[in-house]
Amino acid sequence: MPITTPTYDYATIDPTLPPQTDSLGSAAIVTEAYTVIPRSVMRDIVASVLPEWRGTRAWILNRPVASGATTFAQLVLEVEPGGGSDGPEPQAEVEGFVFVLTGSVSVEIDGERHELTPGGFAYIPPAARWSLRNDGGQTAQFHWFRKRYERVEGLEPRAFAGNEQQIEPAPMPGTDGAWRTTRLFDVEDLAYDFHITVVTFEPGAKIPFLETHVMEHGIFVLEGNAVYRLNDDWVELQPGDYFSLRAFCPQACYAGGPGVFRYLLYKDVNRQITL
Repeated sequence: MPITTPTYDYATIDPTLPPQTDSLGSAAIVTEAYTVIPRSVMRDIVASVLPEWRGTRAWILNRPVASGATTFAQLVLEVEPGGGSDGPEPQAEVEGFVFVLTGSVSVEIDGERHELTPGGFAYIPPAARWSLRNDGGQTAQFHWFRKRYERVEGLEPRAFAGNEQQIEPAPMPGTDGAWRTTRLFDVEDLAYDFHITVVTFEPGAKIPFLETHVMEHGIFVLEGNAVYRLNDDWVELQPGDYFSLRAFCPQACYAGGPGVFRYLLYKDVNRQITL
């Protein structure tokens, strides 16, 4: 895959501690319907170190907990030059997805190597042999989604990789392109039990109704500003902010500008409800 020059902005985490003169105010919110983890609270002292990784620290944005989003884990990993892992995933039944924010990484999946730059992504099936390394000279940051795969007889997910900048966004019906979705998965392929998309709103565009659905969400703001309706609340969002939504949490969005508003979106799909 050819290396591309980013035409979009990709927000990253700045882990440095704020000065002692800063106020204690924070936009972090935890409710039974949703959680907001703003960029301002993703600092050095809340990072985790994972035993399977070297030269790496992680910010765990979501994990299955009581009253939380239960279908997935989502992390932002920061990997120093020369860092990475030869065995990132400790659970064979878990699938994965990486999306690069800054720097570059090499991902090898069952012997096939992919070079990922900002906007680059890769899907890793469960039980795959894979590794990730930062062979460049710049620290890399990327999202890592993990989900226990829900098997269906006759369906088998396959590894794939790409870059969102090489995918044509699809306009949402009736919006004249003001609301667009870049689909990183083949939405017709039922072998996959989750999707990752990049959603774009032009200034003034909105979700004009309260979406209320069974799919959980993990949403990371890549670029721009907006206000999001979450359950009964309007929440201001800026680049680097993250929020997760439980099933059936009402949601809507208004992008106030001045530039485009873009976010990375996880949702679970394509499976019957287990009773």
